[in-house]
Amino acid sequence: MSNPSSPVRPEDRGFAPRRPWAALIAVATVVVIFAALFAWRTWRNAGSVPPERPPVAVAAMVVAPMAMPVSLKAVGSLSAVREVLLSPETAGRVVAIGFEAGAKVEAGAKLVQLYDAPERADRAAALARANLARTQLERATTLVPTGAESRAMLDQRSAERDQALAEVQQLDARIDQKQIRAPFAGTLGIRLINLGQYLNPGDAIATLSDSSELFVNFSVPQQHLPQLREGGTVRVTTDAFPGRTFTARVNAVESRVSRDTRNIAVQALLSNPDGALRPGMHVAAELELPPEENVLVVPPTAIQATAMGDSVIVVRGPEAKTRGQADHVRVEVGRRSGEKVIVTRGLEVGDVVVTEGQLRVPPGAQVQVTQLQPGEE
Repeated sequence: MSNPSSPVRPEDRGFAPRRPWAALIAVATVVVIFAALFAWRTWRNAGSVPPERPPVAVAAMVVAPMAMPVSLKAVGSLSAVREVLLSPETAGRVVAIGFEAGAKVEAGAKLVQLYDAPERADRAAALARANLARTQLERATTLVPTGAESRAMLDQRSAERDQALAEVQQLDARIDQKQIRAPFAGTLGIRLINLGQYLNPGDAIATLSDSSELFVNFSVPQQHLPQLREGGTVRVTTDAFPGRTFTARVNAVESRVSRDTRNIAVQALLSNPDGALRPGMHVAAELELPPEENVLVVPPTAIQATAMGDSVIVVRGPEAKTRGQADHVRVEVGRRSGEKVIVTRGLEVGDVVVTEGQLRVPPGAQVQVTQLQPGEE
């Protein structure tokens, strides 16, 4: 009779005990299968060649030495070559106004007439005295040879004649002062007087400007003094006429440097035949200087700016002008002028630099030059 509290062994139930080596065989079989699959895949990949990537189409240019324009930019203003504020030289009442505001007048045109009736009456009296003195002089001239008149009397008559004529001339000058005339041809500004108004010497009547020629006044730093010369070209632009450029010529350079700013004043003469520009306008002046010779330049699109610095892509190979391998080259850039950038270090004469399409070119990739721009000699 069996003890019910004793454990039941697997052998008593009819099962055979498990062996450790069976599990090891199973694991080894799985490892062998995976190793065989890995080896087969490696063999298959090794036997096939990956397709070659086609060359990237780019535009490029041949680097060549050239002369780089140099210019100085400054802020300037315009002033008239001939401009005056019209005013009377003597006091008087306005009896006639012969101009309209904004009118164009010729040189010598009568603009304002002041009351001059007393001066004209005095002139008439002085002229009568001058005529009498002339008649007495003529009589004395005929009587002196006969002895009826002395030589001293002849000299007195001559002096009286001259004195009377001088008085007439003096009154003519006073009458002229009562007339305000245009000293030169130009355009009048706003009228500042009215008919019947009493004017004192120096009172403003109107501004007269000749805008056919204008001065462009601007200043440049003193270190550019050796480069300044008369006849230099100045390009002038203004926001009043966007897209239009006016050309002026340097006609004077100030003889001294400003103590406050250490700048030197420059004046250029600008032809303004159509009267588009006006005195007092604010303008941007760009003074052309002698060009910088034998520098290497590329367009701004060729420069790739990164945190590591600027770089360009150079096409390497025996046929670099048509195809080759992309080489990323670190460069140092200098001054920019328009659509050109000076490269001070990193490039050599004859290098083929990619100007368009470089963003699609990884280092070492094959490129094909579809558009080649020759460098400027």
